[in-house]
Amino acid sequence: MDEIRRAALGRAPAHPPDLVRGLLSSEMSMEELRHGVADIGLITPIYVRGGTHLIRTQSGFYSGVYSVPAQVQVYRCLEAADPQVQTELKGLKVLAVQGGSLPGIVTRDRPIRRLEDLRGLRLRAPSELLTVLDGLGADPVNMPMGEVYSAMAKGVIDGVVAPADTFAALHFAEVAKHFNTLAVPRGAYPARAMGARVWNRLSPEDRRVLEVSTAVWEAALAKEVEAGATRGLDAARKKGVAIVPMAEAEQQRFNRLYLADAERNAAGLSAFGIDGTRAFRTVRASIAGRDDIRCRGAQ
Repeated sequence: MDEIRRAALGRAPAHPPDLVRGLLSSEMSMEELRHGVADIGLITPIYVRGGTHLIRTQSGFYSGVYSVPAQVQVYRCLEAADPQVQTELKGLKVLAVQGGSLPGIVTRDRPIRRLEDLRGLRLRAPSELLTVLDGLGADPVNMPMGEVYSAMAKGVIDGVVAPADTFAALHFAEVAKHFNTLAVPRGAYPARAMGARVWNRLSPEDRRVLEVSTAVWEAALAKEVEAGATRGLDAARKKGVAIVPMAEAEQQRFNRLYLADAERNAAGLSAFGIDGTRAFRTVRASIAGRDDIRCRGAQ
């Protein structure tokens, strides 16, 4: 653990020789860590098919939260208030929570200036947004993000709900002409973890180092997210992509629609024996204003 101890103090990369590092799948990463495929790695509970119902659904509760640090704060509020979060993370020790850039609307040919302009557009969107977009008259589809470039290039889809970093990271600046800055809310989630059995074998000193390094790791993740958004916007501008802001009245209208759908999704968690409505109210009560987070219980 000497290397990871130095890494927490900012003096060396974290490559601890006594921890097993392996390839983890996006859908099974949590189970793989629990069963020792690797000791430490990236997890994606918002993409897991089962067992993380609240963690996946809560990512839609964050309307009014824009910065990555504020997203992480909101998650911490829910984590502290609702034991269901720890139930879904049983067998894991979370080492860092991650947020992300807010998605906008990337379109191939048609510019978006107001919500009515979404009508008739075939858009790739995350599953939690399908109902909202359908209600606005769009034709939302869910496909792997790796297929979006080709689908837009061929005209199979008109666009994609995606953050600005994709203009560089996924080269969307080559196949899209417009980017509307509608801020589609997104939440934070546990993103780095180790198996609980491995955690329990560590010395108290090593555990303390990892716990202290959580804030450092989360700050580094936030910094990279912000840098990625900047790189993406630079790539978009260089390729002549038109960046169109969404009017504040339209943004607020979208937020109301999004939150109404999120509240319905929260209530639907009762099918799994989870009080999602209470979790929704806890999150909403903790958001005092734009990026102004004050942990409070359900109102």
